[in-house]
Amino acid sequence: MAAIAILAVSSPASSGEGRDSTQQVPPTIAIIIDDMGHNLAEGRRLIGLEQPITLAFLPYRRHTTELAEHAHRKQKEIMLHAPMANTRNIGLGPGGLSPGMGKDSMATTLRRALQSIPHVRGVNNHMGSLLTQQLEAMDWIMSELDHYPVYFVDSRTIASSIAGEVAAAYRIPTLTRDVFLDHEQTEEYVDKQFRLLIKRAKENGSAVGIGHPHKVTVDYLEKHLPELDEEGIAIATVSGVWAMRNGNRQMFAEGEKRQIRPALAKQE
Repeated sequence: MAAIAILAVSSPASSGEGRDSTQQVPPTIAIIIDDMGHNLAEGRRLIGLEQPITLAFLPYRRHTTELAEHAHRKQKEIMLHAPMANTRNIGLGPGGLSPGMGKDSMATTLRRALQSIPHVRGVNNHMGSLLTQQLEAMDWIMSELDHYPVYFVDSRTIASSIAGEVAAAYRIPTLTRDVFLDHEQTEEYVDKQFRLLIKRAKENGSAVGIGHPHKVTVDYLEKHLPELDEEGIAIATVSGVWAMRNGNRQMFAEGEKRQIRPALAKQE
């Protein structure tokens, strides 16, 4: 199999006792696919991949519930792709978080979005180049997320994002996107970015890439993910990469956080 679902650090071999066990872990990538919930056909293809990619679902979209349930049955990790205000005034759709909202409204909107995603394990931002720069808004968002057993990935849609820093201040398990795979939807561009993701993993031990359910991206992943074993590269879920970076410990103790109660809302 070309991947591992949750990557645990191996114990040192008996002949190498005392050695740093992290040396036994190959360079590891996590791949998040954003914007899940719109495209049924490509969503099903992504869920059908053998490798443990992580799928980030927009709230209340037509196929979100169906695909998230299917993904969970196939042991994929599931995130909320939370729409946040951007600098280009692009519409957010249902579940959007914007600067005009008060603290209570923002918390309620985020909580309901979390409840609408079956089996949610984490959150990342959809767009957000405006909101992720605003300390007060990020504080309100992270104070709500802090109630639940979820991690946060800063998609870093703008270099000046403070989302990851605020999440870390709340001690929410946090990672940051390293590479976007498919800003340009050509095989050549996706390949260049995929190679950059692998390069970052080799340099730093692990790296997080973000792609989208475009046909060119899914075609590329279907072809190239099975080849990772031959390159000595592992693939893990986002929580698996977090565990690698944090001594292979669990994110949350039993009963530490409030459970998310599913509340499926009307979808587009």
